[in-house]
Amino acid sequence: QVQLVESGGGLVQAGGSLRLSCAASGRTFSSYGMGWFRQAPGKERDFVSRISRSADNSYYADSVKGRFTISRDNAKNTVYLEMNSLKPEDTAVYLCAATSVVGITTSSADYDYWGQGTQVTVSS
Repeated sequence: QVQLVESGGGLVQAGGSLRLSCAASGRTFSSYGMGWFRQAPGKERDFVSRISRSADNSYYADSVKGRFTISRDNAKNTVYLEMNSLKPEDTAVYLCAATSVVGITTSSADYDYWGQGTQVTVSS
């Protein structure tokens, strides 16, 4: 079992920045690829970004490429999502997830463990 807890969400104006954190406990954090997803009201859960177990590879959805940066600190069992140049369409609940699947995993079905999410609201 892996427990994931997100933090760092909030209300920000368009063009602003936020840094999300996801703290993991339980089984070995470095054994899992980590991803961020987001879900807006009435919409499906969308892939945002993923980082490999050793942080040597990351992948982004086109909608956030160049604005968001994913990173991880295996010593702290934490994954981060730095979000810059935020837009109103970035408003959603952001969830982190852990996967044992190796490779570029953009489907939520590939992820084994999920956090509860943190709300990000971007005002125009």
